[in-house]
Amino acid sequence: MHKRNTISQGTTVARRSSAAAGLIRALTRAAATVALVAPLVAPAQLVTGLLGASGSTVGPGQSLYVTEGLVGRLSRVDPRTGAVTTVAEGLPGSVIGIGGAVDVALIDDTAYVLVGLVGFPFGAGIDGIYRVDGPSSFTVVADIGAWAAANPPATPFDLPNGVPYAMQPYRGGFLVTDGHHNRVLHVTLDGAIREFKAFDNIVPTGLDVSGYTVVLAQAGPVPHLPEDGKVVSFGPKPAPPVEIGAGAPLLVDVQFGRGRTLFALAQGTWDGAAPGSPALPNTGSLVRVNGDGSFTVVAAGLDRPTSMQIIGTTAYVVTLTGEIVAIEDIAGPPFGHR
Repeated sequence: MHKRNTISQGTTVARRSSAAAGLIRALTRAAATVALVAPLVAPAQLVTGLLGASGSTVGPGQSLYVTEGLVGRLSRVDPRTGAVTTVAEGLPGSVIGIGGAVDVALIDDTAYVLVGLVGFPFGAGIDGIYRVDGPSSFTVVADIGAWAAANPPATPFDLPNGVPYAMQPYRGGFLVTDGHHNRVLHVTLDGAIREFKAFDNIVPTGLDVSGYTVVLAQAGPVPHLPEDGKVVSFGPKPAPPVEIGAGAPLLVDVQFGRGRTLFALAQGTWDGAAPGSPALPNTGSLVRVNGDGSFTVVAAGLDRPTSMQIIGTTAYVVTLTGEIVAIEDIAGPPFGHR
């Protein structure tokens, strides 16, 4: 029987995906021989009080940019001091407790915000990509909800507009994951949308890119079992994605660190309340993807993380509870401290 896919929020150069996976495996295997992970450390609290914190990116001056979905706000965070300043506000906010402004990406220092779960049937705005033109001024550059409704996926769904989750700059536009319609879209800056990669019921979440190669986190269908939490890679050609790691429950993000070491973020043990509900508190983890496809836990006990960014050898993890925590020394020599 088909398991219904999640709409969780508290749930980014190879010719072929197999070649891309081989490249990533070689890089992670090489990194694993020298980048030894230190004993588990307690994350340090950097920021509290964000409202519906979700997506993040790194911007000018190595600042963190974070979306606050509950209030439709984009904030900048100084990773050295934790100081928070408002970049823009007035975006559609969350209607049902999740959604609203869910992710952010920058192209040429211009911020673009991904908004979801505000269009049909909620009637509070457009599900799509908004360009930030000023502190309270935005332009919708892509109506993803309308496109999704006109081009339904092959997998079963409840919401015709889908559930945009994350985006990453790619080839003159963005890749956007839809965790409900089980696909990745490519969206150009002039609003053209096409299906880039379609999946079975695997719930794509966060992503990262290296050249033309895409690495993608998969939460897996409910109940988000650890074996369904996978990292896969693929490229622009129509070849099947290749699994490069698995074994953590409810994966929500993936990022390259120094030396192309690959890390993934697991929200943790699903609470079982309903499709779309988050993990149980303090069950999340940051893991490193090893060359043999296994995961090594770098930090445990994270409280419902939603996204992460890596600056140097520190991972900055955004949580559903409105915190940003810093996890230092995530890799050893030569990519980190001894």
